[in-house]
Amino acid sequence: MKRVGLTGGMGCGKSTVVAEFRRLGVPCFVSDRVASRYYEEADFLDELRSLLGEGVFLDDGTADKRAIAQRVFADRTLLEGLNALVHPRVMADFDLFCQQHAEEPYVLFESAILYDYGFDSRMDCVVCVYLDLAERIDRLRQRDGVGEEALMARIANQLPAEEMMRRADYVILNYEGNPRQRQVAYIDRLLRVNS
Repeated sequence: MKRVGLTGGMGCGKSTVVAEFRRLGVPCFVSDRVASRYYEEADFLDELRSLLGEGVFLDDGTADKRAIAQRVFADRTLLEGLNALVHPRVMADFDLFCQQHAEEPYVLFESAILYDYGFDSRMDCVVCVYLDLAERIDRLRQRDGVGEEALMARIANQLPAEEMMRRADYVILNYEGNPRQRQVAYIDRLLRVNS
């Protein structure tokens, strides 16, 4: 079974591409979605409190993800600390996911930070979803209701989209009107043939 990484910059449309792969029956591991469950686990919350303090918690004791994002995207050391809490858990969960889908030709591992933290070294190949920065900013503004300055700070913490595209084995150009479904189907056929 192949492990296929899927990456791209914030706002490039990775989720819509994952949905297309799912539609074709591909098991898809979405790292952000898996990691969001950790924020409900007591031991993870204790580690988060040690790293970031009480200021990132709401009155009911739940983590305030918006406050966490503001803190870590403004401080590289805190971001690295948070990633050190999250990434080992994510990869352990992905290994389990692969075991559960061992009979499949391939599984997809979606992560915006695939290259940034060396996850690509655990993959057999990588698919990059690409969209230029101006369109990504427009999409993110509409989706998240966050200003351009805050978005640029977050994007600055990721590898440039053009670099991701250069390093990938396959690229999906995710512009409106571009045949995304056909691009995904083509890559899916190649991955199945080469499994």
